[in-house]
Amino acid sequence: MSQYDYLVVGSGLFGAVFAHEAAKAGKKVKVIEKREHIAGNIYTKEVEGIQVHQYGAHIFHTSDKEIWDYINQFAEFNRYTNSPVANYKGDIYNLPFNMNTFNKLWGVVTPAEAQAKIEEQKAVLNGKTPENLEEQAISLVGTDIYQKLIKDYTMKQWGKECTELPAFIIRRLPVRFTYDNNYFNDTYQGIPIGGYTQIVEKMLDHDNIDVEVNVDFFANKEAYMAEFPKIVFTGMIDQFFNYELGELEYRSLRFETETLDMENYQGNAVVNYTDAETPYTRIIEHKHFEFGQQEKTIITKEYSKTWAKGDEPYYPVNNDRNNKLYKAYKNLAAQEDKVIFGGRLGHYRYYDMHQVIAAALQCVKNELG
Repeated sequence: MSQYDYLVVGSGLFGAVFAHEAAKAGKKVKVIEKREHIAGNIYTKEVEGIQVHQYGAHIFHTSDKEIWDYINQFAEFNRYTNSPVANYKGDIYNLPFNMNTFNKLWGVVTPAEAQAKIEEQKAVLNGKTPENLEEQAISLVGTDIYQKLIKDYTMKQWGKECTELPAFIIRRLPVRFTYDNNYFNDTYQGIPIGGYTQIVEKMLDHDNIDVEVNVDFFANKEAYMAEFPKIVFTGMIDQFFNYELGELEYRSLRFETETLDMENYQGNAVVNYTDAETPYTRIIEHKHFEFGQQEKTIITKEYSKTWAKGDEPYYPVNNDRNNKLYKAYKNLAAQEDKVIFGGRLGHYRYYDMHQVIAAALQCVKNELG
């Protein structure tokens, strides 16, 4: 293996960007992936002419022109705008919370009326500084929206009471006193025409890159550590150290996907189910990401669940206990001079795609100058 400069563990966005940039700089890179396909959680697969997001909805958005230009090297993006809706016991509300939401809920028409209603409802906090997610949500949107559109959905998503979750999880929740249904505030937004997998395929299509799938790093960790001069590791940082300081918490997901013999199932790409009785958190109808006109449609019901060893980890649980433990693992990682940790699992951070790319490009800059 001495002909390689780097072993990249994981072919998701962080690993692919690093491998691509290192290869362009003349480095020889080996990429190994434990799944049977490349592209990590942004993997899309064509079924019935529809690009299916196999691991949940991925909408690319950023205000960083450099990152937008970078990703556009590898695919042409459409003009998709993320405008999810919430279904609460059959009633439909717009997300993000905006004047359409407030009008449906309270009958208010002007921003001043909506703000007055929220102020009236948040009075239950008696001016207290929010200390948990429930209090933070009420301070932003009042009690009605919290009860109908936040409380049960959040409990399903995180498996914890809202009073047990930190306030920061919901601090960046969009609340708009306009009739704007665009969920993101970013300048650039869209879905790659033809799916995400092509992006990673193009990143890894280089004479200096070799890729192997169905390869478990941990089956031969000692050999890899001995044989490769440098390793970029994008898996779980606590697993790398054999959980010696304890296990970090993650949330996992389960997906139920089905093809339906109809053109249009729900009229939107993403519908969140915010009541406690519905077991799934949302339904994704994949064709709407690319304005599809196919005769059939494909939907995915998404269920959140507690992570256990062997499950795929999707979300870090960034509460005080886990952040403190991660810091201890980060200190251990700093002593590993031949291993670079990256990505959502290596950094134990809930990265969006543009943030992953930015972190990977910074990592390459630190490495190669």
